[in-house]
Amino acid sequence: MGGSSLESGAERNSASPLVVPDGQSTSGPGPEAAPSGDLPWGPAEDGLDRPYWDGLVAGELRLQRCGQCGVWIWGPQWICGACHTFDPGWQAVEPAGTVYSWARSHYPFITELADRIPYVTVLVELPAAGHRRVLGILTGDDAEAVRIGERVVGHIELDEGATWPLLRWRRETTEGARS
Repeated sequence: MGGSSLESGAERNSASPLVVPDGQSTSGPGPEAAPSGDLPWGPAEDGLDRPYWDGLVAGELRLQRCGQCGVWIWGPQWICGACHTFDPGWQAVEPAGTVYSWARSHYPFITELADRIPYVTVLVELPAAGHRRVLGILTGDDAEAVRIGERVVGHIELDEGATWPLLRWRRETTEGARS
């Protein structure tokens, strides 16, 4: 999925105002999709990352891509850092890549992770998105034995009581099937 301009991308989510860099107001996410008050994830108030979250709801990983020069952009930006145009659209990307880095946490930084400690956070490099890197939690029984360079695939989970789903990662089996 790609958009031809930032304003047209924002207008797809019509209901409440959102401010774009030049100070003009356009339409943005509505109250029906407001993030849950207690959960620390979901779209930012400025609406910049809303297409990412809408993609997860639709079962897709979406990242920005400049409509002018084609460079992939992550995290979300109002302007392309390569050619400086205000034309980043959003495109679905295959959620598959390699572990670039990882960390094991023994502390639940948010309440929702208390029953998952220790948990492994991975930084995954996505070949299908110009090698941009995306964070997520590694799931599965063998998450403890993660290795840099290991192939992983993304899957989308909606935690109980959450409004917005999250991208999680798991190992890819040696046959290429998702585990």
